[in-house]
Amino acid sequence: MKAVTDADFASEVLENDKPVLVDFWAEWCGPCRMVAPILEEISKEHGDKLDIVKLNIDENPQVPQQYGVMQIPTMNVYRGGEVVKQIMGAKPKAALLRDLAEFI
Repeated sequence: MKAVTDADFASEVLENDKPVLVDFWAEWCGPCRMVAPILEEISKEHGDKLDIVKLNIDENPQVPQQYGVMQIPTMNVYRGGEVVKQIMGAKPKAALLRDLAEFI
């Protein structure tokens, strides 16, 4: 999974032709580490329809602040430059796939 930053967020996410799931995470976040391998699997299985990227909130504070991310893990799905879905908290793969069904 690709990492994005405050600097390249607009070009990598907002201007992307495909829907993009942004995983807002941090090194110290246990639930973030639990969900990361699940997102990696989903990325490999459905990467042709949905891009999945990570944004470290400690290293890149502007974008999370701009989108009101108050807890992690938060996963926002962007389409056409807009947030079209927000998933909060670590979930098992089956639950994430249900949440993402309209995009994959």
